[in-house]
Amino acid sequence: MAAPARQRQFLDPAVVARLSTLELKARTVVEGFLSGLHRSPFKGFSVEFAEYRQYIAGDDLSTIDWKVYARSDRHYVKKFEEETNLTCHILLDVSASMGYGGAKAGLTKHEYSQCLAASLAYLMNQQRDAVGLAAFDVTMRTMMGASARGGHLRSLLVALEGLSLGGETDVSKPLHQLADALSKRGMVILISDLLDDPGRVVSALKHFRFAGTDVIVFHVLDPDELEFPFERATRFEDLETRAEVLAVPAMVRDHYLKAMNALTTHYKRELGGAGIDYHLLPTSEPLEMALLAYLSTRARAL
Repeated sequence: MAAPARQRQFLDPAVVARLSTLELKARTVVEGFLSGLHRSPFKGFSVEFAEYRQYIAGDDLSTIDWKVYARSDRHYVKKFEEETNLTCHILLDVSASMGYGGAKAGLTKHEYSQCLAASLAYLMNQQRDAVGLAAFDVTMRTMMGASARGGHLRSLLVALEGLSLGGETDVSKPLHQLADALSKRGMVILISDLLDDPGRVVSALKHFRFAGTDVIVFHVLDPDELEFPFERATRFEDLETRAEVLAVPAMVRDHYLKAMNALTTHYKRELGGAGIDYHLLPTSEPLEMALLAYLSTRARAL
């Protein structure tokens, strides 16, 4: 069964953007999402991720679930959150190109990505997962280590809300730096428009996979970038270099759409081949799609 209409409307990014604080946005999205999820066929996804395993000699007898024993005549112990938790780093692109926002979406790629990152962090904290944040353009602008403490979540959301846009993009350099710095396996979530050299981006993401880290990529693009709906002669400005070009949309639309399709197809093929979960997210897309993708990847990682 789908979530009630009132709850599902809060998953609409334009509605979420009108809420006052990032913490409120994250809480509203996650609570609405989980309410819908618990009423849906996705019974395998539990916010607690608690599970049972068969009793092994030497286990603490107090962890045995006697109700399960009464039903099955077998000894099972509860697997606590400490045994199933995850360390995750959210990597957020804050280069200038993330500042674009067309009329259809109602918010910029940066605003959408902030809401997405905050919602993911809030959900992870509810699951007792440790979450960290790294924001970058050509260099690492903000870096917060991963923690599962409640106070850490508040600090992360404050830092996330205070992020401003930087300059040009170099996705690969900060990713390689973080991959070198991580000392243990976990999960990395990249949120970016990926408007960079795709070969270098894919190589940097594979760096995490070589170390055994699970990777999710959310390719955030404005509907204008995917559909090129412009009709009149328009002056287009590169938000990072400030270079301008005057173009007649009817003359360049087919070429542009082919190039954009080739870019997204390349990322999907190359990242998928490397065992990396790739998800194209238009900024008009409900945030629940990203949360479902995260939970699906997390369940496979445990």
